Amino acid sequence: MKHKPFIQTRRWNHPIVAAAACTLALVGCGPKEAAPSGGTPSAANPADAVIATPPGTPTFSLAWSEYPSWSVFGVAHAFKLVDGAKGKMGPVEQKWSVDIELKEAEYDPCLQMYGAGNCDAVCITTMDALNPALSRPSVVILPTSTSFGADALLVTDAIKSVQDLKGRKVYGLGKSVSEYCFVRNLEAMGEREKDYNFSNMDPGAAAVALQQKQPGIDAILVWNPFVLETLNKRKDVRVLFDSTKIPGEIVDTVTMAQASLEKSGGANFACAIADTFYIVNKRMEDPATRNDTLIALGEKFSHLDVESMKKVVDQTRFYSTPKSGLEVLNAAGTKETMKKVVEFCVAKEITSKAPTIGYGNSSSAPGALRFDPSFIQRLINDTK
Repeated sequence: MKHKPFIQTRRWNHPIVAAAACTLALVGCGPKEAAPSGGTPSAANPADAVIATPPGTPTFSLAWSEYPSWSVFGVAHAFKLVDGAKGKMGPVEQKWSVDIELKEAEYDPCLQMYGAGNCDAVCITTMDALNPALSRPSVVILPTSTSFGADALLVTDAIKSVQDLKGRKVYGLGKSVSEYCFVRNLEAMGEREKDYNFSNMDPGAAAVALQQKQPGIDAILVWNPFVLETLNKRKDVRVLFDSTKIPGEIVDTVTMAQASLEKSGGANFACAIADTFYIVNKRMEDPATRNDTLIALGEKFSHLDVESMKKVVDQTRFYSTPKSGLEVLNAAGTKETMKKVVEFCVAKEITSKAPTIGYGNSSSAPGALRFDPSFIQRLINDTK
């Protein structure tokens, strides 16, 4: 498999690269055009479906980084469902009377943009949404996917069981969903976190170290594409445990500032984002367009081929329909999961204190971070 070296995805924390990327992001870089290739589909709508934004149309921005369910927005731009450049509108934007500006950057710069108020919405995990919500009240408007095997503990043959990890270092990105996945799996097996050593190491470096059989590197917890690539390169490496043991706990979302939602056109923007996401998902479910859409996603996510992307989207399960999105936002299980996530983030000092969490619309469920199903519900109502 071919991918960009040292990929920055939804959980990357590399301050030097992040700072450089942030400089580009803050000047309003739009999405990259999809590179033409033999398998890349033509636009879902003719080019002349894109129009100049009419005067007075509100503009809202979404910061997104490469990850399977977030690269959907880059694909939507390539298919001309939306035009991510400010001042131009695709058919979905025209439908909802909003101009969507897509700001593509690495994950950390996206978070920095959002925290600084330089974008209206951001592609972010529920775990990482906690800290910015303390200073910028935020709303989860769209769950996009959940890790179901995409985060995995890889070990060599020297490790036969989880108890064999005692006295060894497990390498992965500290204070991230990798460490969360590690700790929660230990808890699920009745093990004590204090008996194990999770050692901070960037995921790209950890994957390369294991692939190259560097001494002392026998266990790493990383995410795709590092998981798939490492398993392909070393046949004596296997998965000891992964995120399938904690279903629905590592959730990717689009989260929007409450203040942006309250602006004229804010609710329409939230609906347009959800509408765009589900339209691309329909293309993935349609046998006639599935492979072309996966190829386009692969170009945005690590340049993976269609067969690799089939595995990626199986392990990063999309909430591909409005029904599945509503189930997440309305589920009692989500409330229980968020309690665990908040406790972990406070204990690891990822966030300085526990933000209040709300469920429902702004009047019935105030909170620093709120899960609001009303925008997806509006989509469902509009199609009845």
